[in-house]
Amino acid sequence: MSKKIRSNPIGIKLNRRTFLKGAAAGLAASALPIQTAEAFSWQAFLQKHFKEMTDEEIKRVIERLEKEASLEWRKEIHISAAKAKPGVKFGYGLDLSRCIGCRKCVSACVRENNQSRTPQVHWISVLRFKKGEKWIDLENSEKYYNPKLVPEEGHFYMPVQCQQCENPPCVKACPTQATWKEPDGIVVIDYNWCIGCRYCMAACPYGARQFNWAKPNIPQNEVNPETHYLGNRPRDKGVVEKCTFCIQRTRAGKYPACVEACPVGARKFGNLLDPKSEIRYLIENKRVFRLKEDLNTEPKFYYFFTGWQV
Repeated sequence: MSKKIRSNPIGIKLNRRTFLKGAAAGLAASALPIQTAEAFSWQAFLQKHFKEMTDEEIKRVIERLEKEASLEWRKEIHISAAKAKPGVKFGYGLDLSRCIGCRKCVSACVRENNQSRTPQVHWISVLRFKKGEKWIDLENSEKYYNPKLVPEEGHFYMPVQCQQCENPPCVKACPTQATWKEPDGIVVIDYNWCIGCRYCMAACPYGARQFNWAKPNIPQNEVNPETHYLGNRPRDKGVVEKCTFCIQRTRAGKYPACVEACPVGARKFGNLLDPKSEIRYLIENKRVFRLKEDLNTEPKFYYFFTGWQV
């Protein structure tokens, strides 16, 4: 979607964010854009909320976005709008005693989900802690270490990403309802409705959301063309993004990219509603814990140890 805009008679440059600000100040009428092909996409501006669109309306939006993305990236981009399947609620497990801090999950996530290379945007952070010392201090943890030296004696590693909360505070903070929880438990973002206010980032206690301060930079030959409207489709400057459990993969019956990339099998994924799933077995048979449970966010991301203890 083109972000080019044209100054209106009162000197306000308009996008969805400035329009909403203008509306709040009673300037909405004067802030409306002049319709020109080079300046503004009326279709994008007047697009309904994703949850309010009919299947036919979603189809037309997808066709427009696929055309725009294909032209921009000079390759054929496919955008799915696959919906949540009945009887499915996704959950994630991570064995901290197996994780070696190699960050291959981070690399796989970047490639699969079309994250910016410069400036770097990562949906997964791998934290390093010393055994025996105070840990799970997300704000002051050590994020920068040499992955070529892992695993290091006396340390353990803890990957952190969106916890896909059952009670997500980010959703409540969004003034435009651009983020919400889907029936399968995935918290998603509609980039066409995000105004970049970053209230959701302030509300998230896990630091899981990232903001595009600049237009994402991805080598053309590395752009993943298989995308989802609510997931890894190419973003633009000024929007927030985060992990979606690889919605483009998991709704197609595949594992998230990070699960497949883990060389030691530390990552587990499955349907929380299926009593025979691996994730249900872990929850029922391991001593699992969730980050910041006292906040009543009820994450669907479970950590556990199978070997040594901290």
